[in-house]
Amino acid sequence: MTLDIRCTLCDSRAALFYEFKEKRLKGKKYFKCTYCSSIFLDPKNYPTRENEKNRYEEHNNDVEDPGYQNFVAPIVNEITQHFSENHAGLDFGAGPGPVITKLLQDQGYNVELYDPFFWNNPKALKSKYDYIACCEVIEHFHRPQKEFKLLRSLLKPGGILYCMTQLYSEEIDFSSWYYKNDPTHVFFYHGDALEWIQTHFNFSKLVIKDRLILYLS
Repeated sequence: MTLDIRCTLCDSRAALFYEFKEKRLKGKKYFKCTYCSSIFLDPKNYPTRENEKNRYEEHNNDVEDPGYQNFVAPIVNEITQHFSENHAGLDFGAGPGPVITKLLQDQGYNVELYDPFFWNNPKALKSKYDYIACCEVIEHFHRPQKEFKLLRSLLKPGGILYCMTQLYSEEIDFSSWYYKNDPTHVFFYHGDALEWIQTHFNFSKLVIKDRLILYLS
């Protein structure tokens, strides 16, 4: 019997793409969307909320760490080029070490924090923002269509959504791709998916700069 698996982003049909053979991970499956070309983990294999939180706490979250600061620099630099301290920003999925917020606030910027595990502040989702930063966040979305709908609703006209993630392309050998090995990474975006997001959520422009993705409202 053929399984009717639907893409968790665009809701199109998906086909089995990869399955782990190692005994420790046997049965862990990934599917590829037939429309937006993205790869996603079988929802049956999603980590529990507790395991997900524990994994995030293992990360190096020292906001004073130069390596960590350099990693987020592309987003921080883009924000400071396009916006001033008078604009309202949101660090969405900030994690236990909100380094983007720290670096922007050090320059006098007005940034709110939201993270379902570490900064669960529902009030932050009631406002509108000139810019939203999602650094290494969107690959963790269990329901990406729902999350992008939320992010779009939080953005003011003329605002920008900044996302950073590692994109999937056909040139990548998925079996040896390091990015899939984090158990909390459940959705890998293809360029086709980025275009679908732009069209479906009515962003005026999409800009891709390597790992950095900009959606203009």
